[in-house]
Formats: sequence, structure tokens, C-alpha cells
Amino acid sequence: MTSPTPSFTTEYLTRYAARLFARALDRRFADGASSGPLPILLALADGKALPQKQLAQLAAVEQPTMARTLGRMQRDELLTHKPDPTDGRSSLAYLTPQGLARAALACEVSQEVDAMSLTSLSAAEQALFKTLLQRVIVNLEGDQSLTSP
Repeated sequence: MTSPTPSFTTEYLTRYAARLFARALDRRFADGASSGPLPILLALADGKALPQKQLAQLAAVEQPTMARTLGRMQRDELLTHKPDPTDGRSSLAYLTPQGLARAALACEVSQEVDAMSLTSLSAAEQALFKTLLQRVIVNLEGDQSLTSP
């Protein structure tokens, strides 16, 4: 695959970068694990528990996608559910000891890939890049067409 040229759209470039990030993360997981559950592992890495709805929001995915991801993680013994003591209708997702170990590795791998991806940028450029990317995200999150059927 050839590198994209500057004439490609911002959407293409960010999607291409996201795929490269995912590949770089996947290569660093020694046991063949996927970067798919990374947002969940990072959100629960400190041992706290969160409801599925909040995890879906953090990962920016729909509820059915989150349910499938959590199901796979539970199957792989990375995660378990316990009743929410404040809401009897829902449960909280917790990482198991195996999940906490995977989360620690995920944090390490994520930081490594993040640092590697920014090596050619100065500290000021890194800060500017992150600021601009956050602004693009805010613009896209404000796009009302994203919530329309």
C-alpha cells in the first residue's frame, strides 16, 4: 500500500491513520490479542467498574457493538459483570485479574504506539496536533446529521 498524498481528504487521512494505529497496536500484543477492546481496557484499567452505556459512550460505539465486545471479553475471561448497587436494572463491568493484566499491557502498548507515531513532531507540534484533532472531533460530534436516522 502506498502512502497517502496531501491531496487526500482529511477523512481519508484520519481513517488511514486509524487503521495504521490499530495495526501497530495489534502487532505489539504478543498473544495475538486485538486492539478492539482497547477503549474498555483503558477505561477499566484502574479497577473501577462502569455500566455498558457509559463504556459505549467512552468508546464511541453503539450499544449493540459494545454488548458484543463485552460478551467476547467475558468469554475470554477478561471481564465480569456484577449488579449495580445504585440501579437494580443494570450491571457494572469489571475487569478480572486476567483483564487487569491485559489492561496494564494495553496501557503500555498504547503509550508506546502514541510516542512512536509522534516522533517526527516537535513537542509544540505534538500539542498543536492534539489540539487541532480535538477541535475536529468537537466539530464532528456537533454534526446533527450523525444523530438523524
